[in-house]
Amino acid sequence: MSGGIDELIAIMDRLLGEGGCPWDREQTHNSLARYLIEETYEVLEAINEGDMNKLREELGDLLLQVVFHSALAEREGQFTFDDVARTVANKMVDRHPHVFGDMDLKTSNDVLNNWEQFKKKEGKKRLLEGIPEFLPALMRAEKIQEKAARVGFDWPTVDGALEKFQEEVEELSQAETGPEIEEEMGDVIFALVNIARLRNIEPEQALQASNHKFSRRIEYMEDRLKEKGHEFKDLSLEELDLIWEEAKQRGL
Repeated sequence: MSGGIDELIAIMDRLLGEGGCPWDREQTHNSLARYLIEETYEVLEAINEGDMNKLREELGDLLLQVVFHSALAEREGQFTFDDVARTVANKMVDRHPHVFGDMDLKTSNDVLNNWEQFKKKEGKKRLLEGIPEFLPALMRAEKIQEKAARVGFDWPTVDGALEKFQEEVEELSQAETGPEIEEEMGDVIFALVNIARLRNIEPEQALQASNHKFSRRIEYMEDRLKEKGHEFKDLSLEELDLIWEEAKQRGL
């Protein structure tokens, strides 16, 4: 079962060792950070596409980043890949007493609430502590709202969130200065995330779907304009909107 992991670790050791790869040997945790982010997004893309072969490959690329960071840490005498695996294994056992112990947790909410209690025992004092600053803003907003909801600070129904959204839109319409507009725009987006969360919609995925839909329709418009020997600037907004409606009718 561990053969593949052992082989990957051995390959990384060879790359970082004497006579290994010059590029790999120059890397640090900081220089590799961007690749960790890139590989994570490529995994998400494979999941969204439903391509299991691509997902297998991208998960391997993401795993390589974990092995790479672990190998660098081992050379600095800090920790090994085995330490990383054992740490998360112990954490999963500790946080699932309803599976590996005798605690009775029947629902997902019971599990999540118990998870928060374990985090407090691990030294996390603040409610929002542990939410990474580097998360995409939509995802971070959702995490913040989920944390607040778990201690009862939440709308009882989506109706309250919808009213709050309308209130924020009104405040945005009344904002005048640049800083005011930016602040109110942030509040509008935060309120939208709340609505999505209460509707059990992942806002990041919903926005990505809209991005893809808009892109498909723009590409259709480009093709139609090219057929007629036109560019966007040659047509009025009303004329462009007619082509946009064509794209919609074609299910794009």
